[in-house]
Amino acid sequence: MQAKAFICISLGLLATVQAASDLATDVRRCSGNKPFPLEVRVGGCITPPCNVVKGSTQLFEIDFAVDKYITSMKAMVKATTLGIITVPYELPPEVAAVCPNLMYGAYCPLYPTEDVTYLFSFPIGEYPEIGVKVEIYLVDQDGDTSTCFVCDIKVVKGNGSS
Repeated sequence: MQAKAFICISLGLLATVQAASDLATDVRRCSGNKPFPLEVRVGGCITPPCNVVKGSTQLFEIDFAVDKYITSMKAMVKATTLGIITVPYELPPEVAAVCPNLMYGAYCPLYPTEDVTYLFSFPIGEYPEIGVKVEIYLVDQDGDTSTCFVCDIKVVKGNGSS
């Protein structure tokens, strides 16, 4: 009987740990009434600012709903530092391309009412260790924003960084 109780407790703890790793990150809406994602999960972060290690890649899973026929999409990022300086953050083409990075068997073209997940592998450059507000938006072939959100991050040193 004790073995069964131990197994049930262990499975319950495992499910709790799995659920905690799948929790959504608390992100904010972009200005201008742009469509907001269904959910965003930033690896290792539930409550921003999210610590991101310079020189690494930070994973974001972005769940969003499609409201029109989409043949191609790209991710774009704006970064704001010191609360006043906003600049575009250039992404490598293979990262910016949304369609090849859709998860769970989704692919383009996308049709209205589809819910999909984009795996955004955000490259974190060798930047100063400061807080940054990042606005991440996905733009379709017509230049329309399909989804947009803001997340505060803090660039930190990793193990072995100088």
